[in-house]
Amino acid sequence: MRIGLFGGSFDPIHLGHLLIAVHAWESLRLDQLRLVPAAHSPLKPTDSHTAAEHRLEMLRLAVGGTPFLEVDDRELKRGGTSYTVDTLQSIHDEQPKADLVLIIGSDSLASFPRWHQPERLLQLATLAVVERGGEAESDFSVLNDFADSATIEKSLQHRVAMPQIEISSSEIRRRVAAKQTIRFQTPRAVEAYIEAHKLYTK
Repeated sequence: MRIGLFGGSFDPIHLGHLLIAVHAWESLRLDQLRLVPAAHSPLKPTDSHTAAEHRLEMLRLAVGGTPFLEVDDRELKRGGTSYTVDTLQSIHDEQPKADLVLIIGSDSLASFPRWHQPERLLQLATLAVVERGGEAESDFSVLNDFADSATIEKSLQHRVAMPQIEISSSEIRRRVAAKQTIRFQTPRAVEAYIEAHKLYTK
């Protein structure tokens, strides 16, 4: 069982997130890909997210009907600071024979030395770095202090090449606040949810 994990604030989930998820599922030959909304990111302590129940419901609306995509809300249930290593350990304890693959962006790879327990994280999962078109090639040397060469080579082989996607959650929030359309940037069900609950209007 190969399980991919793709975390983030998803505030809100948008088509760029979903395209990454589907492409990673295909290219990494995953049996399942779980989107994991964070409660609070340790590297972005000043971020103020939309209430967890709204972010969670938008995720569920976005992935509904897609059998290989699943929403995993354990970080929201756990509350407090969301440490990825704790999430990986929890899933490993539940499914010790599963092959876990953590999907991250190249910006997250650059900040990896600041992550909580990076050595343990690399023991629990293989990193799969999403490299978007137009970006510089990822520098995997940041892993040298936390893993052996075989582990780093495995991550190199799990890179996910993606075209550049000019959609972001922050831009969607800005557009909603400015009363501009977000059509075709997020699933229609998510757009309707944002409208119904008057999210991002202030």
